[in-house]
Amino acid sequence: MGKQVDNVNHKPGKASTATEVFETIHTLMHLFRGQQFRALRDGPAAVTHMEAKALGFFARHPGATLSELVAHSGRDKAQIARLIAGLKDRGLLLAEADADDRRVQRLNLSPQAAAAQAAVRAQGDQLARAAVQGLSAAEQAQLLALLARVRANLGPDEG
Repeated sequence: MGKQVDNVNHKPGKASTATEVFETIHTLMHLFRGQQFRALRDGPAAVTHMEAKALGFFARHPGATLSELVAHSGRDKAQIARLIAGLKDRGLLLAEADADDRRVQRLNLSPQAAAAQAAVRAQGDQLARAAVQGLSAAEQAQLLALLARVRANLGPDEG
């Protein structure tokens, strides 16, 4: 069994229903991501949470640059540069000079990283199916529609 989720700030009967909805969503995502990242850490590429996020970015944006990842993540450029250097050193990211500006490096997943990403996606799909087990297709569609309405109430993404 996995580790217990921290419920220190949860006081039954004190929170509004709306607050309880978001506490439950947070708990679900914590459990889901915890299981997903344990699989990453213990997998063949043995990547951390941040490394997985960076690899996921380059899987979705092949040929992107370090600066584009910095802009996307909002993280410190030096922190991202160290992360990228480590992934390159381990052979998970491949760098190629930009055709127009040789100072810029375009980054792509190595075959090893692409295989790890595929395994992560498959594991995530399996975990998601397990999470909604017992819900009918109609219930899953209803849940998705309700979450979309909640999402719309929060307004557009900031970045």
